[in-house]
Amino acid sequence: MAVAIPVPRRPVMPALTGLRAFTATNIVFFHFWNPAWFGPLAPMMDNGYVGVNFFFLLSGFILAYNYADRSDAGQFDRKQFWQTRFSRLYPVYVLGLLISIPILELEWRYRTHAQFFQGLALTTIMQQGWSPKLCTFWNTPAWTLSCETVFYLLFPMLVAIQWPRQTRKLLLILAGCWLASLVVPLLYMWIRPDGLGPITRMSNSYWLRAVKMTPLPHLPTFTAGIVLSKLNDRMELPNRVRYWLAIIGLGSVCTVLMQGPKMSFLLMHNGLITPLFAITILGLTGHHPITRFLRFPLFVAVGEASYCLYILHFNLWRWIHQSGILVRLHVARFDPWVSYLMLEIAALLAYRFLERPTRNWLHQVLPALKHARGQFAPSRVAGPQAIAAEQASEG
Repeated sequence: MAVAIPVPRRPVMPALTGLRAFTATNIVFFHFWNPAWFGPLAPMMDNGYVGVNFFFLLSGFILAYNYADRSDAGQFDRKQFWQTRFSRLYPVYVLGLLISIPILELEWRYRTHAQFFQGLALTTIMQQGWSPKLCTFWNTPAWTLSCETVFYLLFPMLVAIQWPRQTRKLLLILAGCWLASLVVPLLYMWIRPDGLGPITRMSNSYWLRAVKMTPLPHLPTFTAGIVLSKLNDRMELPNRVRYWLAIIGLGSVCTVLMQGPKMSFLLMHNGLITPLFAITILGLTGHHPITRFLRFPLFVAVGEASYCLYILHFNLWRWIHQSGILVRLHVARFDPWVSYLMLEIAALLAYRFLERPTRNWLHQVLPALKHARGQFAPSRVAGPQAIAAEQASEG
């Protein structure tokens, strides 16, 4: 009997991890900023919300990069994959909810009792994003986890698709995913079901939240990440070309963000600049001066903790400014920069002492529990037939 040779792990791409640090930090700036703090760079911070779209694309790319070979070789374990994703996401997610407990008092005050308990249940299991009314319940940025859980659930099927090998066809599929991500916001802007005027980041209504925050409108972007990974493998671009792609991609993204007020908010939110992010990712998978800069150890460390930063920052910022800790430490005059620094440090500590150790622990515990259930499965079956079968096996 032939023994399957394990598929080796692919090399890490620290430059993309470093870019995650800048993207997550810009999302923090987007939520808590003042034009006076950033001067001429203020428009870039005002459009930091596009970072969420980048993370959806990058998620599909990285997962396909790491798992596609194993899927092709028939060595992809779905349950192990889901356990790995759960062990990475949920411990920090729970920490984010725990530090956000004071928010529950406000939720109780401003929502009906039915909405409160529904929001409590959905948010606990990372499914609040399916409800436009409750998608920002308890911990506002956590709505994206509802999207990620859908992506992870579907990923084993998406990565197993026999994608074409021709570069031209992959480019066409990538373009199709991008256009598909714009269909729902374009329909909203045409039909205008909420009767809103010009849509800005401050606009708020039921159907607008459905377009912005429910999982399905963002699925094409995640799928585009998978296709982009396939395209990256097929093209085998030299480092010189990837260097220019990185320059063009990063330069174009920064230019668009600086011109953000002139762009359609809803289209920007749901994937308008996905092609620019795709070019950037392709450029940063090579070896050149830009990737060497992004591989700086501090950038990589913050990038590894970017999920912690994203989940914790919103209500941790609120605690920092309501607890009076800045005044007691005599650093209030350095705000907001000291608050930004505290958020980064908190994320690094959460990654070092919670995310990484609990992930490693769950990697060991979950398979062990599965093995234990398998060993004791017969004793869990009730009924006369099970008892008779057990007596017969003993006799």
